[in-house]
Amino acid sequence: MDVCKNLEKNLQYLQEKLGIGQSFDVISRPLIIAGKNASLIFIDGLVKDEVMLRILEPILKIKKEDLRRDVIRTLIQSKIGYIEVESVSTLEEVIDNVLAGPVALLIDGETEAIIIDARQYPSRNPEEPDLERVTRGPRDGLVETVVFNTALIRRRLRDPNLRNEIIKVGARTKTDVVVSYLKDRCDQRLVDKIKSKIKEIKTDDLVMAEKSLEEFIVGSKWNPFPRARFTERPDVVAAHLLEGYVAVIVDTSPSVMILPAYFFNFVQHAEDYYQNPVIGSYIRWVRFMGLLISLILTPLWLVLALNKDALPSWLQFIGLKEPTPIPLFLQFLILELGVDLIRIALIHTPNALATSLGLLGAVMLGQFAVEIGLFSGETILYTAIAAIGTFAIPSIEFAQSIRLFRLIILILTGLFSWYGFLTGIFFMILVLIVYRAFDGTPYMWPLFPLNMEALRSILLRKPIPEVRSEHIIKYVKNGNNIK
Repeated sequence: MDVCKNLEKNLQYLQEKLGIGQSFDVISRPLIIAGKNASLIFIDGLVKDEVMLRILEPILKIKKEDLRRDVIRTLIQSKIGYIEVESVSTLEEVIDNVLAGPVALLIDGETEAIIIDARQYPSRNPEEPDLERVTRGPRDGLVETVVFNTALIRRRLRDPNLRNEIIKVGARTKTDVVVSYLKDRCDQRLVDKIKSKIKEIKTDDLVMAEKSLEEFIVGSKWNPFPRARFTERPDVVAAHLLEGYVAVIVDTSPSVMILPAYFFNFVQHAEDYYQNPVIGSYIRWVRFMGLLISLILTPLWLVLALNKDALPSWLQFIGLKEPTPIPLFLQFLILELGVDLIRIALIHTPNALATSLGLLGAVMLGQFAVEIGLFSGETILYTAIAAIGTFAIPSIEFAQSIRLFRLIILILTGLFSWYGFLTGIFFMILVLIVYRAFDGTPYMWPLFPLNMEALRSILLRKPIPEVRSEHIIKYVKNGNNIK
């Protein structure tokens, strides 16, 4: 519906749609501007009061002779001393803007409304993300307000080629989604594919923010390995943008989704680059070792313990020293579920009690289970080491995928011994080889297909002056695999 000249009709329509008079936080403030009736429509709590007071003071002093013709343009260009001001011609646009936070000014006799973007969202200060801490480096992190996040990224990338395109998603929530990329480094077909996926979304809401958006964009597949990387660090986002990736920023969430994502993206961390190259390479190799331990340690120990008679003398220490009433296979399954149970309980436990719960689960229950003979000390030891390896993986989504495949391999090993162990490993390798990233590139790139230059930069943390991302940019910009 277009804005009509009758202010009362406009207000009647907005009252019905916005619930003015029913919702206490939707405010209609009547004014008289140059002898004409006017009204401010806004959401209480989303407006900067001090800014609006400064804007209204000169407007209310305007005389009739100052607004003889083209009232809206005169107000915008010479009377409203504020930066973010525009006009709209439909009441639907008025509603969308008011619900997003800006103030709408309607004047009797005018067919346009003025939108003043004086909103102020409740927000917290940028803090270092708990999941991506570094010993050195910046301590700022992304927050729940999309404008602040784009500002933190632009602070690091003062590049005129940086583009932040905004799209609204959700019939009810109308959530702001920003697609961020470097125009001269990112393949435009990749950007267009992401934007078209976002525009095609038909949903009422994005309550779960970027996690909901991920399933709409990359698809909800049964393969647990993630095809999007998430980060709460603006420096990590800037580094990926420089390498030709696309960042998707969702309002109300501190996490940014980075596309496309490959296997080796999930085992790199900002800490690698805030340390000496030698130390950074060492940390990265320890992380690779943690990933491998997390995946195969418990299934490998189980298959060796089940076939102890066939082991050489130097491996005879593997296996139970004393028999237990619970079979090894069931011990590992119970312990795996127990670790998950403790992790879930810790998430829902207040910080003041988290330490006590950890001690109760890890020390008392484990120790008592060994002392009364239900569990073997070896099974608890190796399950704990595998759990530590899981926690060494920077990405929670990727770590949970590795954990799930460890459980699959463990079950196959317990049921079919060596055949099950080898089948589980082969199945996982096959899944990784066949799997494709969002842009159609093999998930295991640069290992498969082999790209030695890119693989070398992943296995070794090069000195900053020697870091060159041209091989990544060229591969992403190739575009042949984008579907």
